[in-house]
Amino acid sequence: MIKEKYGPKLDQWIKALFPILFKSPVDPNLLTIVGAGVCVAAAVAFGMGHFILGAVLLTLGGLCDLVDGVVARHWEISTAFGGFLDSTLDRLVDMAVLVALVIHYAQSADLTTALVASVGLIASVLTSYTKARAEAIDVPMAGGFIERGERVVLIVAGGVLGFMEPALWILAVGATATVIQRFDAARKGFDRLGNSSSGPSAPGRPVAHGE
Repeated sequence: MIKEKYGPKLDQWIKALFPILFKSPVDPNLLTIVGAGVCVAAAVAFGMGHFILGAVLLTLGGLCDLVDGVVARHWEISTAFGGFLDSTLDRLVDMAVLVALVIHYAQSADLTTALVASVGLIASVLTSYTKARAEAIDVPMAGGFIERGERVVLIVAGGVLGFMEPALWILAVGATATVIQRFDAARKGFDRLGNSSSGPSAPGRPVAHGE
């Protein structure tokens, strides 16, 4: 939802906020890897119960994730591997952060919140996979109630403001609703295509980035 609404303006905002990145070429893949590393460090902090530190680190890592694509487009050095790397590390970060929260609440004997975080984890992975799989067989899949941007914002806000449990409930419910929404969109898209490419034997299709 955030990406769909503000995506076209992000390049301008990032160039205004980080002009130093656009004075000489920077390897966007390096930014992607650094950002993922910082986000994994955030996951460790969340797992140890240091929610404010985790939120700060996740914000910094998320900024790297926003900037890498803008840098690649600005210097016209976008590559297919760069897109693959970015998408794959995004999934790694998503899973690492939510697994860390599951572990934290399980160790704290708050099994209800651990279960909610587990639902959020599964729904988050499915949110990405449903879009990637549908678009790989030519069914467009735009938007959703809770996409990656919203999930990051919820976790950061929950960590900083001290309402991680409600944030995880909103994430789990919203991400599950997004998965249902995308299943329905995929069903309608396949119906329009006459289900001609819905089977598992559609080789050679490019795999979309997800989200």
